[in-house]
Amino acid sequence: MPDLKNEALELAQHRSVQNRLIVALDVPTADAALTFIERLDGQCTWFKVGLELYIAAGPAIVEKLASRGYSIFLDLKLHDIPNTVASAVRAAANLGARMLTIHAAGGPSMLSAAREAVEGISAAPQLLAVTVLTSMNQAQITAIGVPRSPQDQVMLLAGMGLESGINGFVCSPQEVGALRTLTGPDGVLVIPGIRPAGSDLGDQQRIATPVQALREGASYLVVGRPITQSPDPAKAAAAILEEMSRAF
Repeated sequence: MPDLKNEALELAQHRSVQNRLIVALDVPTADAALTFIERLDGQCTWFKVGLELYIAAGPAIVEKLASRGYSIFLDLKLHDIPNTVASAVRAAANLGARMLTIHAAGGPSMLSAAREAVEGISAAPQLLAVTVLTSMNQAQITAIGVPRSPQDQVMLLAGMGLESGINGFVCSPQEVGALRTLTGPDGVLVIPGIRPAGSDLGDQQRIATPVQALREGASYLVVGRPITQSPDPAKAAAAILEEMSRAF
């Protein structure tokens, strides 16, 4: 006879891991996004809509995906004057986005305005303050006049975000452990720059494997090209989910 208890536990564990993987829909059209999602064969429930797809397809793509039951991470990295960002945050909330990025470099007033904008909104998106892009290394940080290491800059911006009432952050895998210590268990840490063992780095500089990032304290992992550029996206996603499960 089948062991129903063990099967139920395995299913629960799979769903728990599945809910931590965000697939980046870095594709040029709405049709390409929908076709790609179908090729995943139900492996994933979270999807990132970034600038490329959002500009090409507009807000309708967020509404369409949300209406189909998918959880949407809207990665627009809002960075403007406080009033403009607050208005954009409210508009994003109305689309059904579950998570939304804002640039921590916008400063305390902008971050506070974004936080205030979601107060009182039912099913408000989780705000995520972007610290330092994973494509930036020490040379890039120095070039823009920041007199700190990427790690120190991440911690500075995250501390400022916490003081402004933001408890969600985007950082590279290299800073996730220190950031988890800073935020405690309630912090929501979304980590891009994830590359399965042996995969191409692309333009990412500060990376880690899924197991490394999760063991350091990541809440969610964002994976793009290792899945989207695979000849078999469903198989690639399944392999990453299996790799993630080893972290627990």
